[in-house]
Amino acid sequence: MKKLIIIFIFLSLLTTIYSQKSDSNLARDIVKKVDELYRSDSSYALMEMTIKTPHWNRTLKMKTWSKGMDKTFIRIIEPQKEEGVATLRVKNQMWNYLPNTNKVIKIPPSMMMASWMGSDFTNDDLVSEYTFLEDYNFSLVKPREFNFVENEKDKGKYYYIKAIPKENRPIVWGYVLLAVKKDSYIPVWENYYDEKDKLVRVMRFKNVKNFDNKTIPSIMELMPKDKKGHKTVIEYLEADFNINISESIFTLRNLRK
Repeated sequence: MKKLIIIFIFLSLLTTIYSQKSDSNLARDIVKKVDELYRSDSSYALMEMTIKTPHWNRTLKMKTWSKGMDKTFIRIIEPQKEEGVATLRVKNQMWNYLPNTNKVIKIPPSMMMASWMGSDFTNDDLVSEYTFLEDYNFSLVKPREFNFVENEKDKGKYYYIKAIPKENRPIVWGYVLLAVKKDSYIPVWENYYDEKDKLVRVMRFKNVKNFDNKTIPSIMELMPKDKKGHKTVIEYLEADFNINISESIFTLRNLRK
């Protein structure tokens, strides 16, 4: 009898260890998919960004190019008033070009949390090199662990991830909660909290489409919780991935073109 008890305890421990390892691998696979969702070795996209406030709405159309996680170039093509405005990001450095003044402006660290083009996205959102995989500690969590109540129609459809910034990373969030579809690992929402456990902003992912054999949500909605009635919506109109992009795109000279 004593041997049976020991065997049972041993098997229970093995099951627990295997389950923890399996959950850890699953969480890793999920955050890797989320990190790479809109990026590949290189990408090009045509998109619209609509900024909504209680008093006005504004829509910009832009072209974007990227290489890996380090380089991004954005040029606004509509409306005419903002046509030619451009942003270049290389690693953690960022420059804006304003055609009205014909000036290239380097964004200082003190301005990283400022709004980009009047939207709810910040300069830091564009510059940030951080990924969930490399710069956060992450784990699978249950809805009850963060006092979240699932809708009846959503029960069992999503995995939930809690991501906490690693020590010594200059990341402004206390932690991030993610919900992803179980069948595809495509994100449904991301909730960003400060260090006092206060919800700061919410990102929603909608309208999943296939672009160049890559399946992504074509719409992202960002809503700050401290600005009632404010929302920024980005919609992908075209997208190509793993294409040849000249290094000359990601230069200060290209900003003025």
